[in-house]
Amino acid sequence: MSKQSFIEKCYKDDQGKVSFAQPPNLPIIVWVVSVVLQKLISNGTIYNLVSVIGFGALFTWAWLEIFQGSNYFRRILGLVVLIMAIASQLSSGTA
Repeated sequence: MSKQSFIEKCYKDDQGKVSFAQPPNLPIIVWVVSVVLQKLISNGTIYNLVSVIGFGALFTWAWLEIFQGSNYFRRILGLVVLIMAIASQLSSGTA
């Protein structure tokens, strides 16, 4: 396979296939479940536990995307999500 240009590396994986989305992996599934549970539980210890688990799952997903993402788009997406998740925690005072 020929060497990919910078632009191609932004949207293609190592095999040259266009790659923007993929089926959800475990950290994203855990995060979505935690968001749903937070909507059902208004406050308390269980709410706080679910919130921490959700943040940890989203942080894990973003970290994996930054270092193992299939292309530059996915890696930048991971970085943006990581920054937003941390900023959200800092602004809510739960960090």
